[in-house]
Amino acid sequence: MATLDTSSPHSLTVTGARTADAAEVINGARERIDALDDRIIGLIQERMAVSAVIQDARISSGGRRVNLSREMEVLAHYRDALGRPGTTLAMTLLELCRGRI
Repeated sequence: MATLDTSSPHSLTVTGARTADAAEVINGARERIDALDDRIIGLIQERMAVSAVIQDARISSGGRRVNLSREMEVLAHYRDALGRPGTTLAMTLLELCRGRI
């Protein structure tokens, strides 16, 4: 990722900061967020692959692709950890992990 010149007025505009020091903090934090997002995406992709293995095993044994009681456990886990928005996040995650076989 390219580093912005925090002394330039453009850098202040891009970050929304009013000082060069604040722009520098924001740019550093944004770089960290970008790295975290990359890790999160990688973990989601890994979860999708593991979910596909589970679904394949379940279907191969004559079961259904989706286990609704397990999905309810996942929803509750995310809700308990993150509050109401956690449920929405879990729903999106479950949607990503369904039907990849």
